[in-house]
Amino acid sequence: MKCYYYLSPTLAETESVSDDLHKSGVNDWFIHIISKNEEGLNRRHLHSSNYIETMDLIREGLLGAIIGFIAGLLFAVIISVSQPFGPNVPPIAYLGMILLLTFFGAWQGGLVGISTENKKLQHFHNDIEAGKYLILVYAHRDEEEKVHAMMTRQHPEAQFVGVDPQFYNPFSEPKHV
Repeated sequence: MKCYYYLSPTLAETESVSDDLHKSGVNDWFIHIISKNEEGLNRRHLHSSNYIETMDLIREGLLGAIIGFIAGLLFAVIISVSQPFGPNVPPIAYLGMILLLTFFGAWQGGLVGISTENKKLQHFHNDIEAGKYLILVYAHRDEEEKVHAMMTRQHPEAQFVGVDPQFYNPFSEPKHV
């Protein structure tokens, strides 16, 4: 599944795009709109984006978990070498140290991710702040050409600005047009 990015200049155009995507068979679950004007989206019953798309929760949480795991390993090695609790520390205690620091790192990373804009959207930040609407269209392999052709033919004012071939990978970057 790929995610196509389109920038729409107005709310009316965004609603028209959404209606035409529905008519061409794209389900509401596969159309998400990112906007500064959330109230306008709600009034027109347009499917707004979710927190996974707008925040960097997953990416930062995974980075935090990796850093926590490495810190836990280093801490366990230091404790096993220095033996401040004696030579008879059970292996489960070392595993507990590693897991504790891994979970702590994931939690801290998640907190950072909640307060951070999704890295995939940073390229479009100024356009969204200027009042444009970023439309994310998720298309299965067999729908990709149909969606792109319909958008090009019926909505030339909705500018095609990028595609994310690996949407589910939080570390991938969309290809900008």
